[in-house]
Amino acid sequence: MNWKGKIKLFIPNQLLDFYHFLLAILAAIFYGFPSRELIVIGVTGTSGKSTVVEMTAQILQGAGYKVASLSSVCFRIGKKSYPNELKMTMPGRFRLQKFLSTAKRNHCQYAVIEVTSEGIKQYRHCFIDFDVAVFTNLSPEHIERHGSFANYQKTKEKLFRSLSSPLSSGLLGKKQPKTIIINLDDQYARRFLRFRAERKIGFAIKTAFSEKKVRLLTAEKVNLSPGQTIFSVNGREMKLNLDGLFNVYNALAALAIGWSQGIDLESMGQSLLLIKKIPGRMEVVIKKPCPVIVDYAHTPVALEKAYQTARYYLKNNGKLICILGSCGGGRDKWKRPVLGRIASRYCQKVILTNEDPYDEDPKRILAEVKSGLKDFPTNDQIVILDREKAISRALSLGNSNDVIIITGKGSESLMCVKNGRKIAWDDRRVVRRLVKINQLT
Repeated sequence: MNWKGKIKLFIPNQLLDFYHFLLAILAAIFYGFPSRELIVIGVTGTSGKSTVVEMTAQILQGAGYKVASLSSVCFRIGKKSYPNELKMTMPGRFRLQKFLSTAKRNHCQYAVIEVTSEGIKQYRHCFIDFDVAVFTNLSPEHIERHGSFANYQKTKEKLFRSLSSPLSSGLLGKKQPKTIIINLDDQYARRFLRFRAERKIGFAIKTAFSEKKVRLLTAEKVNLSPGQTIFSVNGREMKLNLDGLFNVYNALAALAIGWSQGIDLESMGQSLLLIKKIPGRMEVVIKKPCPVIVDYAHTPVALEKAYQTARYYLKNNGKLICILGSCGGGRDKWKRPVLGRIASRYCQKVILTNEDPYDEDPKRILAEVKSGLKDFPTNDQIVILDREKAISRALSLGNSNDVIIITGKGSESLMCVKNGRKIAWDDRRVVRRLVKINQLT
């Protein structure tokens, strides 16, 4: 734990909350409440937020709008984008208001923001005039930080409550109707639908939903195959160069956002087809000697979906070889054995390695993950602390029928280790470099 973390231990929660709230209002005042002159879309949920933000930005740009977007993948102002290297999905209040101010100054009409529970907890969403709030899904995450899953859920709900709150809404009377967009297939959908909004849109694959005040966008005829996903929406065929059923949901969320802004399905379908990949999200880094996939999955639900999707690439009874770790710093320790159990169900070889240990003992983290592998063959469990050596070992084990999947870090470019240090790291670059070395030797 760094010195800032140690100081926070001695400060009452009420005082910390006041500090975060004060920063939020000071930042908004300093930058002149820039969100009042933008149409602001906030995307929240446990999984899929970054992909929905990227898809939405592509759809809005395809419709001729100038867009600013902010996600764990990258920051974008118009045609300029740069990777998010903050190790923080939703920036602090001053950085966030500065981003919105820059978007306004560059004549952007839209700002699409990935909204996290930590950001909401620290009032980073306050004094931002959100026009659209999107709910992707909900599953356990950040339980230790919030105290319980119920508290985590209530934190997410604050984004939707803020649509009609003077703390977040501007006073200049934008004509854009406040809109709520909800994944109706999620078991918590109705909790998010209950918030007040002038317009409500639901999207689904499975749910037969009927409510007069909710417009519905439904995916049908879903066809999943390696490297391509096809489905239809309201009779219009959609194609994605992305894998997995979860990306159908992500696309539906983005389509619903575009729909709320009056963009036609034909145009939106063409925009989605232009997306060749989402960095670090089921990204196929190399295809030979066997496919190597890098994914950000770090929660049990996301990990299971990643493994299910990776298996599409297996050939002739090939093996799924996974490289798995878990974040340190006291983050969601409960999930470590759960991740191990999921790996044991889907993978034939499990290599446990360092992820972002922070000040925790990496060996202890991996021991907790390994406890979930108790029914998994011992010979197929490998523990290699050095992440590069772990990737090298996986590459040596894979053949043309196999698939290697590396989870936890996605497109991140840094690894957080003890004493607050951050070292340069990118799973994708390491894979390419090691493959190139092996080809030359």
